[in-house]
Amino acid sequence: MTRAWVLHPDIASDKDRRAPGPALEEAVALAAALPDIDVVGHEVVSLPKARPGLLFGSGKIEELRERLSQAEVELVLIDGPVTPVQQRNLERDWKVKILDRTGLILEIFADRARTREGVLQVELAALSYQRTRLVRAWTHLERQRGGLGFVGGPGETQIEADRRAIDEAITRIRRQLSKVVKTRDLHRAARRKVPFPVVALVGYTNAGKSTLFNRMTGAEVLAKDMLFATLDPTMRAVALPTGLKVILSDTVGFISDLPTQLVAAFRATLEEVLEADLILHVRDIAHDETEEQAADVRTILDDLGVMRDTPLIEVWNKTDLLPADRREAIAAVATRHDHIVTLSAWTGEGMEPLLEAITAALDETRERRVLTLPYSEGRKRAWLFEQGIVEGEEQVEDGYRLTVNWTARQEQRFKGLSENP
Repeated sequence: MTRAWVLHPDIASDKDRRAPGPALEEAVALAAALPDIDVVGHEVVSLPKARPGLLFGSGKIEELRERLSQAEVELVLIDGPVTPVQQRNLERDWKVKILDRTGLILEIFADRARTREGVLQVELAALSYQRTRLVRAWTHLERQRGGLGFVGGPGETQIEADRRAIDEAITRIRRQLSKVVKTRDLHRAARRKVPFPVVALVGYTNAGKSTLFNRMTGAEVLAKDMLFATLDPTMRAVALPTGLKVILSDTVGFISDLPTQLVAAFRATLEEVLEADLILHVRDIAHDETEEQAADVRTILDDLGVMRDTPLIEVWNKTDLLPADRREAIAAVATRHDHIVTLSAWTGEGMEPLLEAITAALDETRERRVLTLPYSEGRKRAWLFEQGIVEGEEQVEDGYRLTVNWTARQEQRFKGLSENP
């Protein structure tokens, strides 16, 4: 186990800085999400402004050096951006490895990625990050295990990075990614023909999405009290109480200050959200910063372009962690809004109202049509019956005449089925 210390610089000159307490708590949780890391200490360091060469002032540098030495710390995780020069100087003064917030999140993503595209996107992000830090060694290309080599294993050899080698690797990975993206587009086209609506779970990391996914599907997706427990999307079929079948998709958790290099990798994991018929925004309503977390999620959804025309239900999760009076207060708020449901995915309390809300959201305005299908179109006829939208049928000379009562989405899916028999 690598002994680690987490520092959150609270810089007074940073107008957009977050509340230091919750920020440090999140940084410690990020560190705990990495395997083989033992967080032996953590603290907020208040600064009037960041120092260009060392980030911290000389007095604080010496104070922390003694503390880190006494605790036999091997790795310091700094919750914020650290320049290559600051990193080199701090490593020299403290005789430890330094990892900033971007490097830490990259390391977690590398450890979690499972799909081919996810792995490639993370490698590309890591290369872009490392290219700007040529005062550091580049070791990712020779790693033998999960992770990027920043915190152990082959990374300890500190081989000097070669800019040309990194550029060649970036070009190669982009070429591989273009092929993977083409394959993904084919899969997306195939998904559009699936007769069932897609319901996507989104939310801040550790909001309880995977626990809710398991509760609704009976699956055993990794659901830990850990940031980024889920990275690659998982999909399962679920039957609602009315008999309507939906595809439920669990996605990567959102997080504030996502490293710019990881935006493409992160958005690639949100593919299901772009195709969703309904979004469930799962919130940890017991968290001190639940409003700030929700705002971060809405911003990313808006950037993706899914907030404008995709129905959304807010799922206020973890009510079991609230005191009784607070639980009653948020339940009262939820009853005044059709798009809010309160529940505990852990205990199962409140699941029935959620299923009712999903059913109501997917039960859109319907239009009655009469269709005539030739006898050879048995597949499409079966699809209509599978949807439960056939109100009447009679045999005619040319085939079947069916009266259907369907939504605009179902009509579009039917047309896609017709174009690609």
